[in-house]
Order: sequence, then structure tokens, then C-alpha cells
Amino acid sequence: MSDATSTTPRSGPHQVLLAFYALFTLAAGARSLVQLTTQYDEAPVAYWLSLAAAVTYALGWYAIREASVGRTGFASVMLWIELGGVLTVGTLSLAVREWFPDASVWSDYGIGYGFVPAVLPIAGLIWLRRQQRSHAVG
Repeated sequence: MSDATSTTPRSGPHQVLLAFYALFTLAAGARSLVQLTTQYDEAPVAYWLSLAAAVTYALGWYAIREASVGRTGFASVMLWIELGGVLTVGTLSLAVREWFPDASVWSDYGIGYGFVPAVLPIAGLIWLRRQQRSHAVG
């Protein structure tokens, strides 16, 4: 198979990012689906935002995978959207507590997940910048 994505070696940081994005896709997706189906009336805004986070993580995983072979445009957009989501939801969850009677993945900037949701897009953007530089040079 001559697909560049299957023959390009992955860097350590790239593999770590992919692992975290896969883990958070599953964690946020499973959590939100369970909450939406069993506890919908308790905190629908938070649960829908967790589902949106899961979709963002899934798209982020794909975008980072593609960025490793030089297709960085989508990754840049997705990482900025993700960071904007974490900052927006994190701020709203602190400012308008009644909207969040239960936490979403991004509530309080991801405190329930050790702030990884706030750090992940930043780490991705740093990796992406280095990736863009290496493809520009090479």
C-alpha cells in the first residue's frame, strides 16, 4: 500500500497526542451518551456540550493524523476551535453556574479530567507549529 499516512513514521509526541485524542473521544462520547440517555433532564446543556467535545476530539484525532504528513490546515482549525470551546465553556461554567448543574468535559476548564482538556489543544498547537516548520524546511 503506498498511502503516505501508513508509511510515515510517527514521532513520540504525535503518538501521545493521538492516544490522548482517542482516549478523550471515547471518554467524552461514552459519558455524554450515557448521560443524555439516562439523565437528560438533569443537565442537558452540559451533556450536549460533552457530546460536542467528543466530536471535536474525534475530528482532532483525524486532523492531527493528517497533519503528520503535511496536511496541517484542518488540524490548525480544529485545534483552535477546541481551545475556543474549552475557554468558552470553562468560563461560562464559572460565570453561569445554573447552566451547569452537572459538569461537562470542558466545565471549569476540564478540572474533572485534571485540566487535560485545557492543555491538550495547546500541546497540539505547539506540536503542529513544529510540524509545519519541519515540512517547510523538508
